[in-house]
Amino acid sequence: MKTRLALHLAASTLLFATAAAFAHGNEDHAAAARKYDSAKVEAKAFGQEGDPAKVTRVVKLSMADTMRFTPADVVVKRGETVKFLVHNDGKVLHEMVLGTPRELKAHAELMRKFPEMEHSEANMAHVKPSTDGEIIWQFTKAGEFQFACLIPGHFEAGMVGKVTVK
Repeated sequence: MKTRLALHLAASTLLFATAAAFAHGNEDHAAAARKYDSAKVEAKAFGQEGDPAKVTRVVKLSMADTMRFTPADVVVKRGETVKFLVHNDGKVLHEMVLGTPRELKAHAELMRKFPEMEHSEANMAHVKPSTDGEIIWQFTKAGEFQFACLIPGHFEAGMVGKVTVK
């Protein structure tokens, strides 16, 4: 009986520690000072974190509680470094996450399981209502990619846009 109780307590402690590690809260990850470090840039299927000194274009996007991005379609040139300025016009938290359709779908499923999950990477802007965020991204490969809000329910409601890299 003591062994079973000890195992139960250990499992409960691990569960709570895991939940704490995924804690998300409403903090604005986009506001955190992200320092560009070329040595830490990770190439992904849809490009890589862009060097702020090499931004060639600024694209303004807005997010709304109608679960839509405006504009929903963006065309960029291969090799171009784009700064996305993202404004949350809504009254609820939204985010913009760049990725492949497969990666975004998998991430959205994970967000449904862990809605308070903390995440802050170069391809993400987590934006509180009436505030702005930004993503600086270099599109190194041609193709069609997506951006989406992965807050639980938003992706499923169609809060998805497309980036065409020519």
